[in-house]
Amino acid sequence: MTITVRNFIAGTWCDAQDGRRFSSFNPARRDEVVAEAPLSSRADVDRAVQAARDAFRSWSTMPAPRRGEYLFRAAEILRRKKDELGELVTREMGKVLLEGLGDVQEGIDIGFYMGGEGRRFQGETVPSELADKDCKSIREPLGVVALVTPWNFPVAIPSWKMFAALICGNTVILKPSSETPACAAALVAVFEEAGIPPGVVNLVCGPGEEVGEYLMCHKDVDAASFTGSCAAGEAMERKLAELHRPVALEMGGKNAIVVMNDADLDLALEGVLWGAFGTTGQRCTATSRLLVQEGVYEQLLRMLAERASTLKLGNGLDPQTQVGPLVNESQCRKVQDYIRVGQQEGARLVTGGMRLEDGELGRGCFVAPTVFGDVTPGMRIAREEIFGPVLSVMKIANFEQAAAIVNGSPFGLSSSIYSSDVNLTARAEKELKTGIVYINASTIGAEVQLPFGGWRHSGSGHPEAGGKGGAIDFFTRMKVIYRDYSGKLQRAQIDTAAEGAGSR
Repeated sequence: MTITVRNFIAGTWCDAQDGRRFSSFNPARRDEVVAEAPLSSRADVDRAVQAARDAFRSWSTMPAPRRGEYLFRAAEILRRKKDELGELVTREMGKVLLEGLGDVQEGIDIGFYMGGEGRRFQGETVPSELADKDCKSIREPLGVVALVTPWNFPVAIPSWKMFAALICGNTVILKPSSETPACAAALVAVFEEAGIPPGVVNLVCGPGEEVGEYLMCHKDVDAASFTGSCAAGEAMERKLAELHRPVALEMGGKNAIVVMNDADLDLALEGVLWGAFGTTGQRCTATSRLLVQEGVYEQLLRMLAERASTLKLGNGLDPQTQVGPLVNESQCRKVQDYIRVGQQEGARLVTGGMRLEDGELGRGCFVAPTVFGDVTPGMRIAREEIFGPVLSVMKIANFEQAAAIVNGSPFGLSSSIYSSDVNLTARAEKELKTGIVYINASTIGAEVQLPFGGWRHSGSGHPEAGGKGGAIDFFTRMKVIYRDYSGKLQRAQIDTAAEGAGSR
């Protein structure tokens, strides 16, 4: 049954002002329409921004613990609806059901975490250098925040942004990917059921070029948070810099697993398969490069070829499926183009490399898990983000060479090393220049209580999620307060022995 999605503005579900609509499709069955959603225009964005602006004062002045109560209720509702929403994620985005349920679980986890932040909303109190004076810092919200999110985690990523922004006292407008509007609407409906006041959470569906860009640059928006491609994110960063507007960007990755001669190869194999082919490689943290020390290179390559070739592709709702479809035809063509590039560059195609078009698989966007061997660091498949089930395997002589390859990428989101040498893994923690480093684990699997974000072209601004330096730091600004109760003029930071010294 096709789902009818509507925008959510000022606490009311509504169509686009001009009545236009668009469709989302099941990637496993491209002839199946999942949802019909509003094709919004700038006029719809204007309405949503005004609703968020109108709601901001009352929401921002509500005590943070009370805001947290709304978030706790939303997290409880998400938990109750986990199975239903997990199936919707799989149907609209394509990932296997266990991953769809995990997508919703991340929303639940961040909801409870950020709800608790309502009672931990910390600034600092520090001693003054003067008598009868105190000094402190407090957090204040940014205001109206635009949230632009991708299709690959259609519940988790909007949840990361929304729960964090809301506990800080901001009001939000969510603009989801046009591939997954039903998932976004289902999440917003959870906040509505939790009793969130009108205008605090708003949803506007539509294309990124017209709706998303206009929203992020809107004159009455105070900050923006974006997850998506490097090209789109960096273009927006330049525009928002001219507006002097805070922006957080989470973009691409070209993540590598390093496997040393002394690694547990069976463990490493499982980590590589999960990292490379989980979510069909459609994660910013996906393992797209494998750097294997020469002593175990051929052995691990054979193990990979054998296992990757037996992974079961199919509809993610089938419990036997291990790898789902790519999200759409455009992404399918992009992956096929990169496979041709790898062959033209001289990489050895070890397994996969083709689109699967027989039987039921022919109805969807399925590309076989693909492994290239004998890849060199200068090849395009070793440098550019593919965002699909393609793994480039390179031979390395030592850790120093591996670190140089990892750190030589313009991306710096996630990396991993498999080794039984505790001293080497301690070095890797420091020498792998990525925002996330895993030891004897895959490049995917972040937890919400720590910041999530990349270095270099993988990210800009504050990371997502929790922990010191994470989303709370982005969605608030610091105000410093000095209170002097001495009853006389006191001058800070001067040389009291110097005549006529001034304070700053």
